[in-house]
Amino acid sequence: MKGILHVIEYDFTNFFRYRWFMAGLIAMNLADLFISAVVFTQMTSIVDYFRFFAPGLAVVGLFASAFMIGREINMEVRREIHHYLLSLPMTRTELAIGRVLAGGLRGMLYMTPLLITNFIVLRFPTPPQLLLIMLTLLLLAIGISGVSISIAVSTTSFEKFVTARGVVYYMLFFCSSVFYPLSVIQVLAAKGLGPLVVFAQINPLTNGSDLIRSFLLDQPEYIFSPLMLLNVALFSGIFALLATFAYSKILQRH
Repeated sequence: MKGILHVIEYDFTNFFRYRWFMAGLIAMNLADLFISAVVFTQMTSIVDYFRFFAPGLAVVGLFASAFMIGREINMEVRREIHHYLLSLPMTRTELAIGRVLAGGLRGMLYMTPLLITNFIVLRFPTPPQLLLIMLTLLLLAIGISGVSISIAVSTTSFEKFVTARGVVYYMLFFCSSVFYPLSVIQVLAAKGLGPLVVFAQINPLTNGSDLIRSFLLDQPEYIFSPLMLLNVALFSGIFALLATFAYSKILQRH
């Protein structure tokens, strides 16, 4: 654990170098909620968009910040900073696990103000509900970190990494219930796009957003199911292992 903790400390030090940039992004996220969401609420009678979007916003912030670790690792791969990292007194596996966990924990740190805003504008969950929310978001953050690292070490240029990141963003964000209810996506099934509906249902961002809504919104369509947590846990486990393996392989080449 000592080696892993050193890696996490290293990545958090890098993360805090962008603290004012992060503060600006958080302010922008909150502006999306208190301006855009309020406007959309006035434009539709189907759903109170402000209350609906607040949990999704926390997941958006979590995703964006947890994904940043991939950008840094891609830069390290291109500039061959691994020569320094390999000189540290730890194994490649410890280094890989530390990077995955650091990305997830950084995502949790960034997301915290957005989640607290949810509790203030919606309601405070009970202690068991809060524990489930935090566990789900932590697993989600680790999985996203794993996705980001997997892409980072499999691309040879920053342009390819940005392109792959954009594809992942669009797939996971816009085929989920982050921005609109799952019932809206289910309309696509009648148009022969059933696979997109299935993808949206198992999408970890959908499960993370709807799990928060099940505890913070008094609406019958949002009911907690263990499958929500299970889907997120599977996503996290698969991509955390994939990222650890891929990052370790990259280190072995140097």
